Amino acid sequence: MDHYGERRVGRGPDADGCPVRRGPDGVWRVSGYEEARAVLRATATVQAGLGVETVEKLPSRFRRPVLYRDGPEHREDRRQTARFFTPRRVDEHYREVMVRVAEAQLGTVRETGRGHLADMSFHLAIEVAGAVIGLTESRPGIRGRLERFFPEKFGTPGLTSLHGIRWLVRQNANWLRVYWGDVRPAVRARRRRRRDDLISHLLDEGCSSGEILGECLTFAAAGMVTTREFVNMAAWHLFGDTALLARYRAADEPGRIAILQEILRLEPVIGRLRRRTTAPLRLPGGGQDPGAEVTVPAGELIDILLHRANLDARTVGERPERLCPGRPMAGGAGAPGLSFGDGAHKCPGATIALLETDVFLSRLFALPGIRMAAPPKVGFKDGIDSYELRGLTVVCTGRT
Repeated sequence: MDHYGERRVGRGPDADGCPVRRGPDGVWRVSGYEEARAVLRATATVQAGLGVETVEKLPSRFRRPVLYRDGPEHREDRRQTARFFTPRRVDEHYREVMVRVAEAQLGTVRETGRGHLADMSFHLAIEVAGAVIGLTESRPGIRGRLERFFPEKFGTPGLTSLHGIRWLVRQNANWLRVYWGDVRPAVRARRRRRRDDLISHLLDEGCSSGEILGECLTFAAAGMVTTREFVNMAAWHLFGDTALLARYRAADEPGRIAILQEILRLEPVIGRLRRRTTAPLRLPGGGQDPGAEVTVPAGELIDILLHRANLDARTVGERPERLCPGRPMAGGAGAPGLSFGDGAHKCPGATIALLETDVFLSRLFALPGIRMAAPPKVGFKDGIDSYELRGLTVVCTGRT
């Protein structure tokens, strides 16, 4: 099988070979694929990280966004909303939006001869996720409101420090901007007439406007922010590898999706997830002995290192650090590895993210004379090991 390039972004030193280990800070770190999947599928864990500390400060009567719920309540909510993310629905309801927005964004490149990929991809992601959520009546400026809302890092704010007070004041203002500019107009329109989208579903469930705001921001983070980063990462790999780009251009849609899945396995946007155990959790991988097990006690924090688990040769196969579209994966692992998570909290929008990336990039690379004028600058959100790519500039010398 053909092998192509390696990772474009580094994420710290390699693991020490032990797939499950407890660090000196008391946090368990899981870097093996099977072990990470076992944690993500375990029922004796709850969400940790991702700002859950902030959500826990909300009044008990406030319905938590689905990202922060666990157990039967979470499973029922996912069951009820699964219809918004099926492959058939994605193809029939959202493909047209993807094509329309991609063509509009690339039309500017044709006319001006250049474009900034972070801007174009974020506009695409906002429109597509907005169609799924129901944020279709927004006032001008939604991009700026969303960029101000999502924090530089996920913290544990409070009233015990000047930093915590400033964080709370700033985020409360950002919540209000998104509410008045985006959520309130959408909710008011759907109170008058329901539509086939998430906000209408939440209204039928009896959610308040504040609860709907929380869900909208959760889905916006998952559907807008991460997709923008992946579009830029995939483009960076394709621009930088002529053989891979030739294969992408020559492939049909399933073949192109397979290439994107392998890029995502190698470069997961979110590199770390965190869980807290609610009961003792037995995991394989306690040492070099293949039959060894380790038990993580109740109440412990576990960091699941997705960017390392996706390089586990036991599951991924030979040369796991190289791109190899269509590589055989052991143990029933999917082509993107654990890049979309697994278990109850697995990202429901995987099909949407991959298709909109392909819809945009297949058209971008069909432009005559398209090339990368400047590579992206790489930043990180340390709390979730998520990369941010800014500054990738394209030029089109064959514009009409």
